[in-house]
Amino acid sequence: MTPGRTDTTAAPAPPPVGPVKALFLVLRTAGPLRTLAPAAALGLAADLGGVALMTLAAWLIARAAEQPAMGVLSVAIVAVRALAVTRGLFRYGERLAGHDAALRAVATLRRRVFGSLARRPAHEDARTVRDADTVSRLVADVDLVQDALLRVALPALSALLVSAAAVCGAALVSPAAALALALGLAAGGVLLPSLTALAATRADRRSADLRAELAVHTVDLLDGAEDLTVFGAAARETDRAVRTARRLRAHDRGAALLSAVSVAALTVVQGATAIVVALLCAGSASPVWSVALPLLALASFEVLIPLPAAAQLLSDLTAGARRVHALLDGPAPFEDTASTRGFAGDVRRAPPHPASTTTASGVSTSPDAVPRGVHLTVRDLTVRHRPDAPPALRGVSLELPPGRRIAVIGASGSGKSTLLAAIARLVVPAGGGITLDGEVLARVPESTLRRTVSGSLQDAHVFHTSVRNNLRPARPEATDAEIREALRHAGLLDWVLGLPEGLDTFVGSDGDRLSGGQRRRLLLARALLAAPPVLLLDEPTEGLDPAAADSVLADVLDSTRGRSLILVTHRLQGLEAMDEVLVMADGRIVRRGTPRAVLEPSPKEPGEPLTVPV
Repeated sequence: MTPGRTDTTAAPAPPPVGPVKALFLVLRTAGPLRTLAPAAALGLAADLGGVALMTLAAWLIARAAEQPAMGVLSVAIVAVRALAVTRGLFRYGERLAGHDAALRAVATLRRRVFGSLARRPAHEDARTVRDADTVSRLVADVDLVQDALLRVALPALSALLVSAAAVCGAALVSPAAALALALGLAAGGVLLPSLTALAATRADRRSADLRAELAVHTVDLLDGAEDLTVFGAAARETDRAVRTARRLRAHDRGAALLSAVSVAALTVVQGATAIVVALLCAGSASPVWSVALPLLALASFEVLIPLPAAAQLLSDLTAGARRVHALLDGPAPFEDTASTRGFAGDVRRAPPHPASTTTASGVSTSPDAVPRGVHLTVRDLTVRHRPDAPPALRGVSLELPPGRRIAVIGASGSGKSTLLAAIARLVVPAGGGITLDGEVLARVPESTLRRTVSGSLQDAHVFHTSVRNNLRPARPEATDAEIREALRHAGLLDWVLGLPEGLDTFVGSDGDRLSGGQRRRLLLARALLAAPPVLLLDEPTEGLDPAAADSVLADVLDSTRGRSLILVTHRLQGLEAMDEVLVMADGRIVRRGTPRAVLEPSPKEPGEPLTVPV
């Protein structure tokens, strides 16, 4: 490799993983499983207390029938009362601790899935799932983590330990009864759930896919209602959605039937085990234990009741876990093979950044620190949207020291927006390198990068909420005065103030209540409010009339004076305030220089001023 040149390549696609491993990896991503320990301990105490209460109460009644001295029964009486009270307390604590841990895990996982989606490459071929399917994974599939912890992990652990304790306790009185109890518990706690899981897997193989398909049909019908009606396709799309809903309903009915059958089978096994234990105790144990041990067997099966449902749920969990893992384990934006060699080819597996480090130029890379001036360098950058596609960018280089402002102009498809996406770490470079104050862009912490390099790009999202809440993600602590100032610089303040609800006006899903120009200016206001050291603007005045566009651009350039700026535009007016103008064509920089040198006619070619086709 040429000295001083950074080779940047896409991370290899991760190998597929099995469903159980995917579930384990997703649960580990949601947080350490030790956070569930308090809930597990309290649940175990509640279940053990229930079995002990039933057994001790039976022993107390049988022993009292023999009319012993009151002192013989006093300890048992106190124990029964204590177990009756503490069992409810333990169960309450288990529910509280379990749901707290599960909800925290869901929130952590959803945040990490959203972060993974935000880091996915922005080019079209990287979008492997539909928007509605992504929402289904982010909401429904992630929520399955709560079920995995509360309805699978906790019941299974408690059933195992309580069953072992019951068998050991029975063995102290009657080894034969203990063996029968062990066989019954194995049948009800292992064999029956395994058969249920097998049947559920065969009947439920497409559950998550059906839900995702229904979500896609629903979103298509809602968002595309007007287009479908115009083309006469509304009825056909509605029928497709109804057919999917019917298949999902049939699956749910089958799941309910399977659940009922498994519970009935467990009840049969429970009764049969209790009868066998009673028969074995009749000739080998005292009359008191002949009464208590069958009730011990009945009570031991109570902890097994959730297991068939947990086994049935496990098939849904593994399918959902694979879908969530596919989002979490997607390709990293890009990696620098020179600086990350030895870390398995995955930027996300690189050693974590320390709490506060400093680059060669003295700029802190602490996640909480935002550099006020950074030096951005792009060297021989090449980007391909597909491995077999021609380069969208080829050999692009630029220097952006603190405070420098660069305009990038060119025809549509020349690579301007792709350049901004690469600088924002949203596409996968095929070659070259990008550094930020000497630090390879792939090594900059995500939080630091987003506060250092941001702006208004082509695919920026407008949330289905108010104007104020659409701007607050840029700076959550911003006051209304600062929000109005950003709107003023974006040329949108007069319009907002003229609305009945002002900043509280809802803008619709993805800004569908706004015009194209208003939507652009709202995104511009968000970028200006963030005030990053490196501001990226992609056609911020698109959709405005020339006079308004010139006014907004002039105000933006004036308000961002002193900060680094890369402006992508088709318009040539107002670029005199820029330090450098780059002209792009076919993914290359074909001309560069000061605005005067680039925009005015060349002395050698009089009468041929630069024009930029749209």
